[in-house]
Parts: sequence; C-alpha cells; structure tokens
Amino acid sequence: MNNQTLKTHIENEHNISPFSTYLKEFVYGGNDGIVTTFAVVAGFSGANIGEHSLNFSIVTVLLFGLANLFADGAAMGLGNYLSIRSEKKLFRNYYEKELHETQTAFDYEIEETELLFQNQGFNKEDSKKLTQIVSKNSDFWVKFMVQHECDMNNPEGDSPLYCGLATFSSFVFFGFIPLIPYFLTTDPSTTFVYSSLFTVGALALLGSFRAFATKDSYIISIIETLVIGGTAAILAYIVGLLFKV
Repeated sequence: MNNQTLKTHIENEHNISPFSTYLKEFVYGGNDGIVTTFAVVAGFSGANIGEHSLNFSIVTVLLFGLANLFADGAAMGLGNYLSIRSEKKLFRNYYEKELHETQTAFDYEIEETELLFQNQGFNKEDSKKLTQIVSKNSDFWVKFMVQHECDMNNPEGDSPLYCGLATFSSFVFFGFIPLIPYFLTTDPSTTFVYSSLFTVGALALLGSFRAFATKDSYIISIIETLVIGGTAAILAYIVGLLFKV
C-alpha cells in the first residue's frame, strides 16, 4: 500500500462528522434544554390544577418558557466556552511544567516515564525501549507525561467557540419542542398533554441522535434518554403542584 492510498484510507476510515465531534455538547445541551423548558411548562401546569390553582395563562407560560430557553441556553453555551478555555489554559500550564522538568531533571523524568509504561502493562525492558523512543520527541513526550502523570487529556483540539455554539444551538432547538403546542392551541386543558407528548418525542429524537453517532442500540439509547429526562420532568411537575399548597 503506497502513501497516497494509505492517506486516503485513513481519511475515509477515520473521518469523524461534526455531529460526532460535538456529541457531548449536543446531548448535554439538548437534554438540558428539553428538561429545563418542560420544567417551566410542568411547573405552571401543576400550579393551575385543582381548587386553589393560580390560573396562569398560556401567554405567561410562553413568556417564561422562551425567556428561560434563551437565557439558560446562552448561559450554558457561554459556560461551556469558558470551561474549555480554562481547561486549555490548565493543560498549557501543566505542559510548561513538565517541559521544564524534562529539561532540568532529565534522568528523573526518564525513570518516571518508564514507570508510567509499566503501569500501562509493559515489562521493564519494553518500557525502557519505549521511553528511549518517546523521549526523542519532546512535544509528544511532554504531552504523554501530562496525560498519564497528571491524568489530564489534551484539549488542544477542542474549540471553545464551536463547543459553546453546539451547546447553545442544541439547547434552543430541543428546548423549543415542548413549547410548540402553546403556539398551536389556546385550550389549557389539552395544551399540557400535547406538550408532554412533544417532550417525549424530543427525548426520543435526542436518543436516536445519540445512537446514530455512537453506533449504539437505538432502543437502549432512547430508553436511557427517556428515563433520565422523564424523571427530571416528573420532579418539575411535582414542584409545580407544591406552588399552590
């Protein structure tokens, strides 16, 4: 196999879609968006039930729901942006520290690296050989030390901006679904029922995306998402009931 053929094979075999790249942000933002928005809907609906109901209007639900949707979505997106920037800064600090140690305490770092390889399951002889090879590439060596000695993965490939946007977009997209029935009907007695069904559909859709990206079982992924999101939604509804006590 020549170099060009090998390069083409690697590009095709290991090509990762943007969706898979930001799967964590997509799932986290989507699940939180669904549950958080439905919490508003369930809270108001729970407070509207019974003799001592608070009689919140559909317009009130929409106002609070949309305000919550964009405010929380922005907060999550910006929070993720700052989190990744902080993680990259922390990694760089550890990198500089380990780089300094490889330059000022070379023999000691060699012994540490050999021990790290042994902890990964290599015998002493292979650990020495691997350390000799790795130590010839300073950048790789230092990153290896940061990952295995400091137990910190390399976040250099993560984009704070794109991760933040992925979280915000997923939050708003999925979080809007439970509010759709409030735009389509003005009957309070049926709107919450439809919103609940839309919420179940949104969670199932998110679970399907998870399964598609991870190549996992669609049934298991959907059930997991429904159970986790549904539990949070039920708790939100119970809190709404307590408002009128």
